[in-house]
Amino acid sequence: MNFWIAIGLTALGCYAVKLAGLLVPAGVLERPVVRRLAALLPVALLAALTAQQTFADGHALVLDARAAGLGAAAVALLLRAPFLLVVGVAVAVTAGLRAITG
Repeated sequence: MNFWIAIGLTALGCYAVKLAGLLVPAGVLERPVVRRLAALLPVALLAALTAQQTFADGHALVLDARAAGLGAAAVALLLRAPFLLVVGVAVAVTAGLRAITG
């Protein structure tokens, strides 16, 4: 039963956040500081998600094939490779290292 309570509370929380966003006055949203934050927030969230998925394994920080794949993707980006090639390089390096290390 606790599982369904958690799902219900999460759904209500998501709805409340969505409603709160709709209730913000338009004048607040037009401020330059709010616009800058709104533009930078997705980048920060994506970076945090990438770091968490790359370097975390449950309760500990790890350095494994995922980190090497991220590094390879960063190098491909610096070389101005197309996005699909960047993803392909990251996948190939990660898969290759996992195959080598077992």
